[in-house]
Amino acid sequence: MDEKFQSILSVALIPQIVALIAVREKMGEDEAMEAFYRSETYELLSREETKLWHYSPLTLCRIWEQERQTGALVFPEE
Repeated sequence: MDEKFQSILSVALIPQIVALIAVREKMGEDEAMEAFYRSETYELLSREETKLWHYSPLTLCRIWEQERQTGALVFPEE
């Protein structure tokens, strides 16, 4: 993974997404992090070519929530 891209994920996006998940799902941060890292949403986000990193942390959290509830990934139209 590109160093700059990795930095964007690990510093800017993932901590915010995990914090949102923890609050919205009433989870501890460790549990929220584990749930996010095990998701297909994270799998796609971690691949730079998918361009999911363009979405806001809130939008990515909503994508994760939808995946968790339905098993389907639904991406908003831009």
